[in-house]
Amino acid sequence: MSQKIENINLTDLVLWTENPRDPIDENASDQDVVDRAILDKKTKWTLQKLAKEMGEFYDFSELPTVVYHGNKPIVYDGNRRIILGKIKHNLVSLNNQKMIDIPDIPNTIPCNVCSKDVALKNVYRKHADSGSWDPLERDIFLHKFMGEKKSNFLLFEENTGGFISSNTSMNQRFVKEEILNEKNLETLGFSFKDGELLSKHSNKEILIILKDLTEKIENKTLSTRNNRGEVINSLDTRVRNLIDSKNNNAYTKVNISENKFEAENDGSKQVRKTRRIDNSNKIAFFGNDLYLKAGDVNNLYRDISALNAYYCSNKSSLSNSFPAIIRMSLRLLSESAAKDNNLGLSQYIAKNFEAAKKNLSQEEKTLLSVINVNEKSLIQLLNTGAHDYAAGKIYEQTIAISLILGAILSITHKKND
Repeated sequence: MSQKIENINLTDLVLWTENPRDPIDENASDQDVVDRAILDKKTKWTLQKLAKEMGEFYDFSELPTVVYHGNKPIVYDGNRRIILGKIKHNLVSLNNQKMIDIPDIPNTIPCNVCSKDVALKNVYRKHADSGSWDPLERDIFLHKFMGEKKSNFLLFEENTGGFISSNTSMNQRFVKEEILNEKNLETLGFSFKDGELLSKHSNKEILIILKDLTEKIENKTLSTRNNRGEVINSLDTRVRNLIDSKNNNAYTKVNISENKFEAENDGSKQVRKTRRIDNSNKIAFFGNDLYLKAGDVNNLYRDISALNAYYCSNKSSLSNSFPAIIRMSLRLLSESAAKDNNLGLSQYIAKNFEAAKKNLSQEEKTLLSVINVNEKSLIQLLNTGAHDYAAGKIYEQTIAISLILGAILSITHKKND
């Protein structure tokens, strides 16, 4: 397990094409990797944010991990910092894209040079449980690089045409551990045998079940807070009846190609759950489940999440005025969070808005733009929602407010452990 520090020129360092953050073809060039990182469709690279966080200069205490493949030094860890260095010294092109100021980065970087085995262990230790990888990326890394067998979560992804990776709400730890686990999948009519996914349902029926399950997760009908462990009971009645009607069916292998899965439905083409901005209630309230430190803010957040889930599940029996109650509660939550930080509400929003917005997905940012939720308007919208009953009833605007507020709370009140 030898490791040594070696000074290597940026020109010689080669970016890792199999980076779990966003893998690319193994024959891709550094420029191809940089183009992908700048485009950042999956919001995995966030180069602008990193450049700002680095401050004025490159910190030599953070060493890239490098493995020599023949005479090529491949960067296994630290690719984002090396990309910024290559941009700084014009070793790659930005292709007319704009970047904020990049810190002072030298031509030669001290690197931790080691064997591939050591590098992979270092990469796994640093990223597997830090939150920088999602559950699917973690499972792929373990199988591809650490020699572990494919997890059921990964098998489900591969045999359903990439269903998990195409629906970000499904690619969460609690979904993997508490929803798509072997016990619950069996109640839904799925099973695993010899590394294969089996089901009692046809492809069309699988689509119906997974679509409804995804909706229940996105609107938080099913979450760590609501109906925990009650997977099948959270589904629509028609879906439960469908599952029950197939109880006596034999299991058959599931092998849904991506294109077939997208087209399979009641007769008309229906694209697989890539959420649309014109249907904002498909975007999860608060963006996702938040893991906040204990206290009044966390208690309020959980109560508001439960209130919203109740509304989503009982719209038909509630008046159109009910969203105003949720909207007013967001004002109370934001004021409580600001007080915790010894700030006024305006100061609290101004201090955290931009950093929080950068952590949103592109779809979520688009929703904020469409609804006109920005740093200046957010205070007004919170005030209006608390004092103007009619304005508080605009549910799509309430969702947009919850997204940015959730992102801010993830900065100021994130649970440390």
